[in-house]
Amino acid sequence: MFVSRDAAILHADLDAFFASVEQRDDPALRGRPVAVGSWVVMAASYEAKAFGVQGGMGGAEARRRCPGLVVVPPRWPAYVEASRAVFDVFRRTSPVVEGLSIDEAFLDVNGMARSAGSPTEIALRLRWDVRDRAGLPITVGVATTKSLAKIASALAKPEGLMVVPPECEITLLHGLRVERLWGVGPATAARLHAHGITRVGQIAALDEGDLVAILGRAGGRHLHAIAHNRDPRPVRPRRRRRSFGAQSALGRRPRSAEAVDATLIGLADRLTRRMRAAGRTGRTVVLRLRFADYSAATRSRTLPHGTSSSGPVLAAARALLAEAAPTVAARGLTLVGITVANLDGESDGGQLELPLGDATGDRLDAALDTVRDRFGPTAVTRASLAGRDPGLAAHMLPGDRGRHGRGPSRAGDG
Repeated sequence: MFVSRDAAILHADLDAFFASVEQRDDPALRGRPVAVGSWVVMAASYEAKAFGVQGGMGGAEARRRCPGLVVVPPRWPAYVEASRAVFDVFRRTSPVVEGLSIDEAFLDVNGMARSAGSPTEIALRLRWDVRDRAGLPITVGVATTKSLAKIASALAKPEGLMVVPPECEITLLHGLRVERLWGVGPATAARLHAHGITRVGQIAALDEGDLVAILGRAGGRHLHAIAHNRDPRPVRPRRRRRSFGAQSALGRRPRSAEAVDATLIGLADRLTRRMRAAGRTGRTVVLRLRFADYSAATRSRTLPHGTSSSGPVLAAARALLAEAAPTVAARGLTLVGITVANLDGESDGGQLELPLGDATGDRLDAALDTVRDRFGPTAVTRASLAGRDPGLAAHMLPGDRGRHGRGPSRAGDG
């Protein structure tokens, strides 16, 4: 694989994305500590972070730490629109963009010196363009590898720029705490600390075999390479997805047919909403089942025309589950999932079904999408799902509507 000998890989990461969008859209929030969420903080402004407020923290604890905290509910459409505007800037900056989540991406600017300037000049212009066109602060790290570029952007936050010259990479890297490495979470850090390893330089000094003994083969080999800044992964645009799916673990206790059907309803609602948001339709409905004896089965049915409506997808899933009823009764059901594959592309370019499908169902789907977009993913749900697991209520993660990745693990809180 090709690895740049120049610092020409950019990691661009929006600062406190959700909170920054709120401050951009409401001047009264600028300069004030802001948290997006309600019971749990989804994202916090840097003014709130100064008090120790952070994503994933309970709302009560956040208010205790920051008495003047302003808590605002999430506005998914605003975040999606802001993300699209920013990714438009990314694509104007470089032809090679790899989205990681709704608010961050890698850009490869190798070979662009004559047309666009040095990587440093490109990064400076990128930050200006994002602020000018989207009104949002962004931090950029520049290095020869993806892992070090991501570390550089984290070190430069908020609204900064760090360029790591090739001759300075190892010195910078080896002085960092192990928690700075991409892929080192609390559990891995605790294992390393238990062996007296707190700095990246200590990892680099170990034989790979010793690190494998501590972290396992995959983790040990990965961190040993990263500690030496050996990261051959190129910046690679993500391929257009070929399916949409959702699944739910049911547990090992017996479930009634009504409860399983309610799960199917929630799954169908959830995945078809994501399809409609992405402008995709699909023809093949796949039902995935896992049984109490740990065996699994899949069944599929191909529809005559592509759809993104919950009604046809749910009907096909119910029919497939009915076919599998004897097996379910004999073995017990612990997981059910629905996938829609054989995607047709943009939904407005597909052939219309004649007669024109279930117009009432389509209008209902559109109305529910509008309500959830405006008031949040749990604002309205089917009566059959009332009182059940709220995760069934067509919940949409921040990354579901974007076209830039598979959804954030920490989106909005960079």
